[in-house]
Amino acid sequence: MTTSIQQEKEHTAEGRLTVTTYEILVSTAGDADIIGLSAEVASLLQDSGLTAGSATVFVPGATGAITTLEFEPGVVADFRRLFDELAAADRDYRHNLLLGDGNGHSHIRAGLLGPSLVVPFTEARLLLGTWQEICLVCFDNRPRGRRLVVQFSGVSA
Repeated sequence: MTTSIQQEKEHTAEGRLTVTTYEILVSTAGDADIIGLSAEVASLLQDSGLTAGSATVFVPGATGAITTLEFEPGVVADFRRLFDELAAADRDYRHNLLLGDGNGHSHIRAGLLGPSLVVPFTEARLLLGTWQEICLVCFDNRPRGRRLVVQFSGVSA
């Protein structure tokens, strides 16, 4: 089997690099609550005035994660079930023994996904796939307010 890789230069943007940082405040239900963020990130990109570069979405905290999904009820249910199977809440976690807060599974789950995501953009448009959505996953065992950091690094036309 031969793999063919075709390289094509799609866009070139030049100019002074600008970094713009925003915050999004989100209330979550906890327990693997998944919240779509693409529309908010796209709106902030428009506000930034940048046309080409990279968007970074980051969630501070050890029980939150950022990923992309096809954000529809079936995938969301399957994704939550996967984490219930991988890191069930009812297992013994040393974290729970040490701190007694019962969210050891939350830390494990968030660690598997990670706290950030980078998405390129051109022509002031995020280069996400057709069904691909940026999502926050709150794995904590209780409702939480989350502060997300969205940072754009790029140039203007």
